[in-house]
Amino acid sequence: MRVLFTTYPEKTHFLAMAPLAWALRTAGHEVRVACQPKFTDVVTQAGLTAVPIGPDRDLWQLMSRDLNWFSLGLNGLPVPYDTVDWRPQDVTWDYLKDGYDIHVPKWHKMSNVPMIPDLVEFARSWQPDLVVWEPSTYAGAVAAEAVGAAHARILFSLDTYGVARDHFLRLREQQPPEDRADPLGEWLAPYADRYGFEFSESLITGQFTITQLPPSLGIEADLTYEPLRYVPYGGPAVVPQWLSTPPERPRVALTMGLSVGATAADVLQLEDVFEEIADLDVEVVATLPEQAQKSIAKVPDNVRMVSYVPLHALIPTCTAVIHHAGYGTLATTALHGKPQIIVTWNADGPTLARRVAAQGAGLSLHVGQAVAWGVMRNRLTRILTEPRFTEAAGRLRDEIQAMPSPNQLAGRLEKLVAEHRRPVAAAS
Repeated sequence: MRVLFTTYPEKTHFLAMAPLAWALRTAGHEVRVACQPKFTDVVTQAGLTAVPIGPDRDLWQLMSRDLNWFSLGLNGLPVPYDTVDWRPQDVTWDYLKDGYDIHVPKWHKMSNVPMIPDLVEFARSWQPDLVVWEPSTYAGAVAAEAVGAAHARILFSLDTYGVARDHFLRLREQQPPEDRADPLGEWLAPYADRYGFEFSESLITGQFTITQLPPSLGIEADLTYEPLRYVPYGGPAVVPQWLSTPPERPRVALTMGLSVGATAADVLQLEDVFEEIADLDVEVVATLPEQAQKSIAKVPDNVRMVSYVPLHALIPTCTAVIHHAGYGTLATTALHGKPQIIVTWNADGPTLARRVAAQGAGLSLHVGQAVAWGVMRNRLTRILTEPRFTEAAGRLRDEIQAMPSPNQLAGRLEKLVAEHRRPVAAAS
């Protein structure tokens, strides 16, 4: 079968797609990745075939010009997606409606509208059987429906979009008919008329959803989910020679990930963190971009700063990992059964950190606590000396290992395509 992946140009989201794309490719299926032209190099570096669509439009560049671009909720996620871990009784119609009013035009339209015409045109010419789309890349759903392909969202973290939509649909039914506006649905519905299919909620949440979080960490909506074991992939990488030598004392990785690493020294006050743990009997490997390294004047003898080390090679050599709750880092750490100290400040980090801590597989703290009152030192000492954290991390690892691998899901997808694919008359 032919499988089309698509995403707006966000590298970390694409990296979470690549292992499944390769599993399908090695199973004998044809695979393409549709993206903006400037993003094609990221795709081809992964050994996959890119299809450039639409003009280049950089969401993050636009956001940098307007610090208020995202209307953020209390937990650091954009409104209304911050409701992912709220109690249903605490979610209000006005809050959800206002959130969609803000982010449909500023975020979703801006990311998707330039992609849709070219993506539909390519889908009509190539005729994919399945379209797999990043959960805010609604262009993928439009193109799939236009040609009758089966289609699915692939999550890179919590299903913030699906849960918010669940709340929205539930509360919308409770409103008077004249007050049931739907900013997201009303934007997408005209594409159904334009491309000859009926609007349904599948345009928003897919026909099914591929989730890479184990059940104990995930939060799901009232949707159909297909589990997928996370496979670490960070792009081209070289394993340094020093990593092949076993550490002489407990090794602790400290990483701020791909998206926020450049600003980590400012956000986390790393120089103060290093001072906190300078006299502990540990070897700290801090992966930081050169820009961040230059801002740190004093580096203790037990800290090794490096620009980049592939996490799937580094983390197995560690006793513990300190990180920012980025999905890839958190999932790689959990996959290798290592306890984690999660320093959070925005996005889905706080929610993910709380769920890891609830499983006993790590400890969570806000970035403002990291250098206050010896908190980081205390947390790290506990992780290193209390076996219960390693034991819980092992249970979380076993839960992840029990999930289907990309190769196993590839076979399952063939059956789902047969269920969801529908014939469509050729476009005139």
